Amino acid sequence: MTTPSVLLILSGGIAAYKSLELIRRLRDASVEVTCILTKAAEEFVTPLSVSALSGNRVYRDLFSLTDEAEMGHIQLSRQADLVVVAPATADLMARHAQGMANDLATTALLATTAPVMMAPAMNVQMWLHPATQQNVGLLKTRGVEILEPDEGPMACGEFGPGRMIEPDTICSAVLDRLASLQGDEHPEPVKLSSGSLKGLRALVTSGPTHEPIDPVRYIANRSSGKQGHAIAAALRALGAETTLVSGPTDLPAPAGVKLVCVETAREMLAACRETMGEGPGILDIAVCAAAVSDWSVKEQSNQKRKKKPGETAPTLELAENPDILADIAKPGISRPALVVGFAAETENHLDNAKQKKIRKGCDWILLNDVGTGTGTFGGDVNQVHVLTDQDVTLWPSESKEKIARKLAELIAWHFRNTDTTGAKP
Repeated sequence: MTTPSVLLILSGGIAAYKSLELIRRLRDASVEVTCILTKAAEEFVTPLSVSALSGNRVYRDLFSLTDEAEMGHIQLSRQADLVVVAPATADLMARHAQGMANDLATTALLATTAPVMMAPAMNVQMWLHPATQQNVGLLKTRGVEILEPDEGPMACGEFGPGRMIEPDTICSAVLDRLASLQGDEHPEPVKLSSGSLKGLRALVTSGPTHEPIDPVRYIANRSSGKQGHAIAAALRALGAETTLVSGPTDLPAPAGVKLVCVETAREMLAACRETMGEGPGILDIAVCAAAVSDWSVKEQSNQKRKKKPGETAPTLELAENPDILADIAKPGISRPALVVGFAAETENHLDNAKQKKIRKGCDWILLNDVGTGTGTFGGDVNQVHVLTDQDVTLWPSESKEKIARKLAELIAWHFRNTDTTGAKP
């Protein structure tokens, strides 16, 4: 397999400093990086720093006689597997949308036959301006992949969408695209409207479970259900017939998803078994994202336990709850072709996740850190390691919706590269 290569175009913006980190990350991933700097970009980063990090000469001038003697701009545009513009300013996107070729960057973009990916960076009002949005829409129709900017504080003091997304997120998108172009064993990007999971049935568990102590109190955890619900929505968006079995949350059912509401671990297991049925091929995919309580109260009180003056604190005797993930993953005619679990860990993260994958018998495990200060439980952002039989992959910190889409795309890739019996790709 040849070394993948990227032509990285840096246009003029304060976010250009982030592209230095992007270059480093791509080189760490064994990607060959060649860079073009616009004149405006040189106001923010130096050709020397870009060359030192990329390990290659930096190209700046369309009319360099040395380059053009060998048709340099054509070679630059054709030798790369992927062209990435980061940062992509409003000006550069506008010029490319209009087919202009008045510098090396826009000439290379017009001449390339490779896919193009752009990471916009600009002031919030510039990003929201109808002219910019029209240009972005036009570029998308021509096949340019736009990595939508983040929302946050600007260098100018304003707040809103327009910040270039972080280098690790861009790097992840680039590596995914390169993998799909080279046919590596990595998820090929899938459009959410493609119906790539059409005809398959999926089960997702989500949220916490509540284990009653008495009619008033219960044992629970901090799970919000946001990740599980997002996964159910993403699987449905790819065409899978999806059932979501959820513990108590404040979240609505995702559109097109069958929602089954439960309270306890035993109720969740019963709902999962009913969804799985008792025959082969009834369920294709199971994603166990629920944070199921390991314990329940052995003897629940039918009345509220009252605190009485002078009485010592009562002792709660606990009983072990059923293991839903292990139950779904156990061999049998009803086992789904692909079973995915979650490992919420606070220490010895990878070791614990690897042991859990073996112990539960599932195909994949998504490891996330739920320790104090991570904000994973109840938050909108997640970072996961994906453990398959082939490797361990770290996905960068992203919104739970983006994590869900990536998982759905990985599942779609898996089923496109395996047979219906669930054999590993």
